[in-house]
Amino acid sequence: MDQLLFPFMFPFMQNAFWICAIVAVPTALLSCFLVLKGWALMGDAISHAVLPGIVLAYIAGIPLIIGAFLAGMGCAVATGYLAENSRVKQDTLMGVVFSGMFGVGLLLYTSVETNAHLDHILFGNILGVHAEDLWTAGLIAALTTLAMAVKWKDLMLHAFDPAQARAAGLNVTLLHYGLLTILSLVIVATLSATGLILAIGLLIAPGAIAFLITKRFGVMLVVAVVVNVISMLAGTYLSFFIDSAPAPTIILILTAVFIIALVARRLTDARQQRQML
Repeated sequence: MDQLLFPFMFPFMQNAFWICAIVAVPTALLSCFLVLKGWALMGDAISHAVLPGIVLAYIAGIPLIIGAFLAGMGCAVATGYLAENSRVKQDTLMGVVFSGMFGVGLLLYTSVETNAHLDHILFGNILGVHAEDLWTAGLIAALTTLAMAVKWKDLMLHAFDPAQARAAGLNVTLLHYGLLTILSLVIVATLSATGLILAIGLLIAPGAIAFLITKRFGVMLVVAVVVNVISMLAGTYLSFFIDSAPAPTIILILTAVFIIALVARRLTDARQQRQML
């Protein structure tokens, strides 16, 4: 029994479990909207595009999260503007914009002497989370979760059918940029947990898993949160015993759960088809 509780005895592991519990809720809720709206690549684009903002914030001596947020919003706004004023499809533009901004970030990082660890920015540093990281992530998580909880029906309608949302009298523009703002903030909150590259896993996998399990969006939100919380805590716990990095372990667990849900859904659909015959 003492062996099983051993990870909870270390302060750095306690902070790791806390940051996982904090970021699991907003990332899971947001993933449902991204999956429903088909914005998987948007999350990927913004998560990569915040790198130059982080480096520039370090140079300017301002909090890194401010630079990350401004860069993320700049990427989102630039992509939307180019999509409305060019013949190129939005997914292509997102690929060009995020890869370009990520390249700029790498060039800035290599040309500036800094004590910041690039590996921690890219892949996260769950085991190095401090109290200020918990407070920052907690504040962002609370604000974004509250916003999605209050407006989840409007956001669902906007994600599913923007034309119907406009006809219903909703401010589609406000919902659009509000969702982009939430996305940028959530990515900033996950910087210390999974980093930029693996953040996309938290923004897609929970919603995709829940989408396979249920057809009701309200239930989908709950399922995504439960799956994400358990997977993040289990991944961090397991990494202690197998001596692996927590963030990749979390993503691998989410991937395994997705495969299981996909196989179960296919078997269920096949059984229902046989019953209909």
